[in-house]
Amino acid sequence: MTRSSRGLSPVWLLGILTGLNLFNYLDRYVVSAVLTPLQNEFKVSDGVAAQVNTIFMVGYFLTSPFFGFLGDRFSRKWLIAFGIFVWSLGTVLTGFATGFGLLLCYRILVGVGEASYATISPSLISDAYPRSRRNNALTIFYVAIPVGAALGNIIGGLMAKHYGWRWAFIWAGAPGLLLALVLLPFRDPERGQSEPGDNSEKPKLKDVMGLFRLGNYQLVVWGYTAYTFALGAFGLWGPTFLQRVHAVPVDSSGAFFGAVLVVAGLLGTLLGGLAAMRRKKKNPAGYANVLCLSVLSAAPVAVLAFWTTNQAIAMSSLALAMFLIFLCTGPVNTLILETVPVNLRASAMAVSIFCIHLFGDMWSSEIVGRLSDHWKSLQTAVMVLPAALAVAAVLWFILALRMRVVIGPPQRGSESIKAE
Repeated sequence: MTRSSRGLSPVWLLGILTGLNLFNYLDRYVVSAVLTPLQNEFKVSDGVAAQVNTIFMVGYFLTSPFFGFLGDRFSRKWLIAFGIFVWSLGTVLTGFATGFGLLLCYRILVGVGEASYATISPSLISDAYPRSRRNNALTIFYVAIPVGAALGNIIGGLMAKHYGWRWAFIWAGAPGLLLALVLLPFRDPERGQSEPGDNSEKPKLKDVMGLFRLGNYQLVVWGYTAYTFALGAFGLWGPTFLQRVHAVPVDSSGAFFGAVLVVAGLLGTLLGGLAAMRRKKKNPAGYANVLCLSVLSAAPVAVLAFWTTNQAIAMSSLALAMFLIFLCTGPVNTLILETVPVNLRASAMAVSIFCIHLFGDMWSSEIVGRLSDHWKSLQTAVMVLPAALAVAAVLWFILALRMRVVIGPPQRGSESIKAE
């Protein structure tokens, strides 16, 4: 057997995909750390500056259904390689933007590349790991979110302080131009290889549309949309909030936000995954219970973090709120994959990405920016974010009630419609 025909072991596959996911989120979040100097150079208001995130989401969510369609039918390693190269190129080019309009064009490229990777990678992990180990594997994969986001904030803040904001994008994106090739020598896992039965049937368009008639899947996704609305906006405005409301310097706010993302994100993601697995063994609604309790607890803590005028209380409450929010990371993505037929996993992830960004964080950053301009207060504007967490808690509570009655994922294609 030649090297090019070998498949990676599940452990190596998970390790490589997790490492790539770290760079994925590093490239995405570097912009939040350098938003203030970027605004100063291009002389744009909060509402206009937030378009950096909005336009990224346009590229991200609009192309995710296309990549989901391809991911259920064609070689996933080539689609992943394409995504890594495109998002890395877009990040590097952002550092060379000569105007704000051109910068927005480059951020669209970043969104397109990330859409390919984020849509397809979880389906590879699901095929490599059986149901009993899948949530733990996905939890490890999504640990890269807080670590990558933290590195983006830390590197962005340091580079902006010492070399200027442009170098933050150049150094963040450059490694991905080579890492795009890492999976190409190896064979894709077979679709559905970790599930019993024949899962090789390629889904039809009507099967994909049938996802909108799966009640449990819809509750997962719409709760995730409200959650993403809150998380996305504060991911962009968090460092600026600390700078403006509590007079924390640019490099210090980036370092603090990055450190909190690493610690709270790592602990929250890992503990959330472990807690969900333990609850699942005793209760069919275990995953949904963890989702509901985490955001329900995070909402009042976030209110305190945003509203207090005491810097120490604000920063400690912010850290606790982020820990509670990250408890959701593993279970929510596991539920997305396990509430749909095996041969629709990439499509289900794509539809989820489309919905959570079209109705979630595509608008939330700009809404907060516009409200900040209107009220002349970023501190007041961010109060819409705990309200979004409360909406997620309600939807996931309903999901938990349903999962006590409706147990087990649909099997395949049109059979999924009958399962509920």
